[in-house]
Amino acid sequence: MSSKILALAGEPLAGRPGHDAGRDLLDRLYRQTVGEDPPPIRRGQWGKPYFAAGDLHFSISHTRGHVFCVLADGPVGLDAEELDRAMRPALAEKILSPRELAQYRTAPDPQRALLTFWVLKEAAAKYTGRGLQGYPRYTDFSLDDPRVQELCGCLVAVIV
Repeated sequence: MSSKILALAGEPLAGRPGHDAGRDLLDRLYRQTVGEDPPPIRRGQWGKPYFAAGDLHFSISHTRGHVFCVLADGPVGLDAEELDRAMRPALAEKILSPRELAQYRTAPDPQRALLTFWVLKEAAAKYTGRGLQGYPRYTDFSLDDPRVQELCGCLVAVIV
């Protein structure tokens, strides 16, 4: 059985630090979904945060202007980037697998293509809890991946 998303939310940072805004959003989302205060948060071996009790999983991401949070009934990873974030084209050669690089090279909007691959790679790293660990060229994502959406002027990827 695959995991499913129970709640996803995003909002402007409104001058708050990203970490604080993420925790606030997580607390509100948990209360809205479960109807009680969230359990304490612990960190796994590689630093991935998790609830100390219960069966819910979460992931948080913030950009320079927004924060996002997702709750799921199984492992989940989320990443977001502002749509106007400039990505260096040279990064494509370092982080994209051969199949991803071929898609990037023929994409009508190379900046958006690189952002799409980036949020997918980051979300996958958060899903596993292992981080990016060097140049993440081992993935095989597609530019039309349905797990990427636009929210609040950002590209957001959620992997469950």
